[in-house]
This record gives sequence, C-alpha cells and structure tokens, in this order.
Amino acid sequence: MFESTTQVRVRYGETDQMGYVYYGNYAMYYEVGRVESLRSLGLSYKELEDMGVMMPVLEHRSKYIAPGKYDELLTIKVKIPSLPGVRIRFEYEIYNEQDKLINIGETTLVFVDMQSNKPCRMPEVMEKLLAPYFND
Repeated sequence: MFESTTQVRVRYGETDQMGYVYYGNYAMYYEVGRVESLRSLGLSYKELEDMGVMMPVLEHRSKYIAPGKYDELLTIKVKIPSLPGVRIRFEYEIYNEQDKLINIGETTLVFVDMQSNKPCRMPEVMEKLLAPYFND
C-alpha cells in the first residue's frame, strides 16, 4: 500500500459563517492530497497530462466526523490501497492540529487517453513507481 501525508491551512474563504470548513471544500483537500501524493511518488499530474493521460473523478465519498476550523493546519493522509489498473482508488483521512480525525473519504478516478477520450491502463511509468509498494 502506498501512503503519503501533506498539510493545508484552512483559509477564511473556505469556511462558512460558523468558521467551519464548508463541506464542499473537503473535495478540494482530497485533490491537494492526491496531487501531492503523486508528486511524492515522483510523478506529477502535469507529467501525466503531458503523456496524454488525464484522471477524472468517477466516484467521491466523504464522511464528516468533526469540523475543520478557520486557520487550522490540517493533515491529509492519503492511501492507494491496491495497485491500479484502469481505475485508481484513493483513501483519505484528515486530522486537525490536535491530531483528531475529522474526516474520512475516498475517490475513484479513471485513467483516460486524452486523444481517444477512452479509458486506458495506468501509464507504465506510474506502474513502475507504484509496484514496490504492492509486492505482497
């Protein structure tokens, strides 16, 4: 299993009148986690797109446990629990500054060939980078 961690600080514009993170912004935090997890692996979204592969979101789930608050530094833990094929699943845990779990989620994305606009297998370069994490 591949795991990574990144952090984001909650900005004022990401909160509602109560000073809590607006629920829709968790999808953005998931994206930050995904992008940075791939970057830590050694491959950026931009490089994937330059190879002619995009990764649209197919499914999104989120469970809100406690509110994130304005100016908190949130920790986003990202896992890729299984070696991807045509689809890739990411799991997320978001923690507040007190290391309290405030949100869990999951997204499934699909690899799409940008020329044909059809699903395709994960690029070989990405498979080589992920393979060591799944040698069970």
